[in-house]
Amino acid sequence: MDQEIRLGWEEWIGLPDLGLPALKAKVDTGARTSALHAYDIEPFGPSAKPKIRFQIQPIPGRSDLVIACSAPILDRRDVTSSNGETELRYVIESRMHVGGRDWPVELTLTDRGSMAYRMLLGRQAFTEDVVIDPNSRFCQPELSYDVYHSAKVREVAPDRALRIAVLSRESDSYSTRRLVAEGEKRGHVIEVIDTVRCYMVLNALNPEVHYDGKRLPRYDAVIPRIGASITPYGAAVIRQFETIGTYCVNGSEGITASRDKLRAHQILARHRIGMPTTAFAASPKDTGNLIGLVGTAPLIVKLLESTQGKGVVLAETRKAAESVISAFRGLRANFLVQDFVKEAAGEDIRCLVLGGKVVASMKRTAATGEFRSNLHQGGKSASVRITKEERETALRAARAFKLGMAGVDLLRASDGPKVLEVNSSPGLEGIERTTSKDLAALLYEVIEKRVRPSPVRKPRKGR
Repeated sequence: MDQEIRLGWEEWIGLPDLGLPALKAKVDTGARTSALHAYDIEPFGPSAKPKIRFQIQPIPGRSDLVIACSAPILDRRDVTSSNGETELRYVIESRMHVGGRDWPVELTLTDRGSMAYRMLLGRQAFTEDVVIDPNSRFCQPELSYDVYHSAKVREVAPDRALRIAVLSRESDSYSTRRLVAEGEKRGHVIEVIDTVRCYMVLNALNPEVHYDGKRLPRYDAVIPRIGASITPYGAAVIRQFETIGTYCVNGSEGITASRDKLRAHQILARHRIGMPTTAFAASPKDTGNLIGLVGTAPLIVKLLESTQGKGVVLAETRKAAESVISAFRGLRANFLVQDFVKEAAGEDIRCLVLGGKVVASMKRTAATGEFRSNLHQGGKSASVRITKEERETALRAARAFKLGMAGVDLLRASDGPKVLEVNSSPGLEGIERTTSKDLAALLYEVIEKRVRPSPVRKPRKGR
């Protein structure tokens, strides 16, 4: 039998399952159920296994310190408070840590923001070996709110369930299916949202994103899978989530910049990142000078809005380049003229950058008679070991576009790696199958780390 534990009318307790290492609780034998302070209470997840998430300010008077919590829903029941008011509350279960002991307790969730204690311990929380001394306080070792101001708050944070939106118009694509499957495997709730079916409410006090006639809930994170054809609208939706304060794996600024090939090359140039010599002009009178600035044939003529190798033409002679440029201008299309890196020999390297690290890389080789190495154009892939210079180039490119997830395409040139493109919605299928790495899992590790609580500075005395 466990040793008897003695509690006073006021005690320090911890709720490790919720990431709350220190709370000051009032012990009330007159109350049947226990109550925990919670606001922004929101049920989520499948009806068969519903969950609840909420926020709590564990230190009374400190509105700047907020901990996000989640737990399975145990029940929902009417609770009558001491003033006679009845409230329908969600009920969860959590381990309670007191004086070196742990045991499960049921907690009802309610807003106790105006009360001195963030937690009330009712008699249902007491086991047979708990003795209450109503005339004493702090019979067990005292804790401290200082834990919320140190790195320990991250160490004790549990693996809470997250609500994550995948913005994608292709719910059946490999990448989207992998993101859903891996997220659910890790206990999160993943919702696939069709980007173009989102619409926005713009106001100063409460900006919102709506979908199919309803306001979208608050998400812990958004994973954008924005197709090139809807870049402007997709970026606007991402901006709205950013305005709300939702963590987006890739921000609207980086997505927009990466899709505009002219702007993308200007960003690479500004950060002094190696790339093939590139030229752009609007007037047909500048065709000769445009070709001369890039170099001699063969040359690459590339539409600004090209994706997956489409709209990219190899002009093997100067005359061929002039003909392609003339044809593109006849279509009123915007394009770049780019030096063809011969020594790459139809090969490029795709580096996948996640959370500031290159987590996978593969070499893509063009099919016979083809200069484009894209897998969509029949190219083949193989895992490859990249050099330190190539790794640093890929990281610098992702940082230049402020992307948390990026596919950086490199050419191996005689004078060092050259960035061909920075992709803000890189596909997972080719690189996962080529490298045998679980890249969807690595992405969720980045997200989980990003949304964990951070230490909050202690207020200065006298302020």
